[in-house]
Amino acid sequence: MLALIGIGILALTGSVAVAATEGDTLVLQGLDKVTARIWTFDARIGQVVRFGTLEIHPRFCKRTPPEEPPETSAFLDIYEARIGEERSDLFHGWMFSSSPALNALEHPVYDVWVLDCKVAGSEERSDAPAAAPK
Repeated sequence: MLALIGIGILALTGSVAVAATEGDTLVLQGLDKVTARIWTFDARIGQVVRFGTLEIHPRFCKRTPPEEPPETSAFLDIYEARIGEERSDLFHGWMFSSSPALNALEHPVYDVWVLDCKVAGSEERSDAPAAAPK
């Protein structure tokens, strides 16, 4: 009887909750406000990526399945690491691709935002350059 009720509810709502896909590579985009250049680059979860004077530590990323509204979320730690100076904390938290201004990095020179979360080896994006600027 409960199974029939569940099927009836599913038929009425027309949707099934589908789990988000967890990835191991985060696609980020960065803006250097001084030169007005934008770079798109990949960051593997657990590995440090440098963008200008920033050290980006991606901790986790996930995206919704194709049948859901598009959303990618990522947990990042971002530090400023200038040569000869102690590393300073800039950002620790979640960023969302659908709302980049919701929880953004506050920096006078750089902007960083999340584009996508993917599994390494999947060639879903072909427009991303191989490396970020140093």
